[in-house]
Amino acid sequence: MSVPQKVNLLGFSREHMEAFFLDMGEKKFRAQQVMKWIHHHQADHFDQMTDVGKALRQKLTEVAEIRGPKVLHEGISRDGTRKWVFEADGGGAVETVFIPDGRRGTLCVSSQVGCAVDCGFCSTGKQGFQRDLTSAEIIGQVWQAGRAFGPRRNLGEHPITNVVMMGMGEPLLNYGEVLTAMRIMKDDLGYGIGKKRITLSTSGVVPKIDQLSQDLDVALAVSLHAPNDELRNELVPLNRKYPLAELMAACKRYSDNITHRHNTITMEYVMLRDVNDKPEHARQLVKLLNGIPVKVNLIPFNPFPHAGYERSRKKDILEFHKFLNDHGLLTTVRTTRGDDIDAACGQLVGTVQDRTRRAERWKKSVFHRTEQADGNAASV
Repeated sequence: MSVPQKVNLLGFSREHMEAFFLDMGEKKFRAQQVMKWIHHHQADHFDQMTDVGKALRQKLTEVAEIRGPKVLHEGISRDGTRKWVFEADGGGAVETVFIPDGRRGTLCVSSQVGCAVDCGFCSTGKQGFQRDLTSAEIIGQVWQAGRAFGPRRNLGEHPITNVVMMGMGEPLLNYGEVLTAMRIMKDDLGYGIGKKRITLSTSGVVPKIDQLSQDLDVALAVSLHAPNDELRNELVPLNRKYPLAELMAACKRYSDNITHRHNTITMEYVMLRDVNDKPEHARQLVKLLNGIPVKVNLIPFNPFPHAGYERSRKKDILEFHKFLNDHGLLTTVRTTRGDDIDAACGQLVGTVQDRTRRAERWKKSVFHRTEQADGNAASV
């Protein structure tokens, strides 16, 4: 006779938690008590919940659990950046990064084991795709990172002030689980992170951008990386399904629909040497983004083995940056953090049991390119 599987309360939003306790014949306020213990006090066992009656604690122990992802590895960069590798249920692993910056602490969270989008310049995409993460595995990254900093002396303070859904995976292709996790991040019973301090980054899943604007008010970032369809089709293959005209229209709708005053959308643009960093690309970008409230974040490319791309020259990045600013686009250059522990943007890989065989095909293409290069060298 199989033992009934316990439900993991870590990934329950307030609404889910209230429904859970009502189904148990308990009062709704029990949801508030338990959520505070899980997310404020980082409890991992019901016996720690001293204001919950012993009988209910026993009942909870029989049917539920509080289980975060197992920490397989933790690395700390010389610049203070921290990276965790978390084990995913059923095999595979994902990576999460904490970036300190004065009183601001940003946690970069993963949404999938691997990534369903194969961007050419991203190490994660080259690992292929295994599966979506559950809401418990997503919010569990926030929970485990918080536990790594030790007990909170003041419950009004938290080392994690900002969350960016910019880790492994395309968040909008795991919409329901990501939405639940972000609701817990925003909830005062969860982490109480303000809507301007939670950012979801997407490669451009247009229907889900529209849906997100109706479901949850958070900041939006778009992995743009190219100012025209021909180039973006190469760098971000999802563009073939949702080309730039559709994506820009969705961004305008999103900006119009969200409620807070700071409705600026961040356009992320990785700087690839002699690929997308020329003056004509800057001119095209200014034209493309005209009329949309945006800021542009230029990201110097972070290399990984056999990437096939190089980081733009510093002078080209600075000239690109100046041109955009001079033409009315607020533009910044992202500081590379954590590259000594492979925690920088585009370097996260985790461990992926690839269902798509994309990683296998990529490795074969790298092998053939290397063989060809060796053959050309030998013939010289």
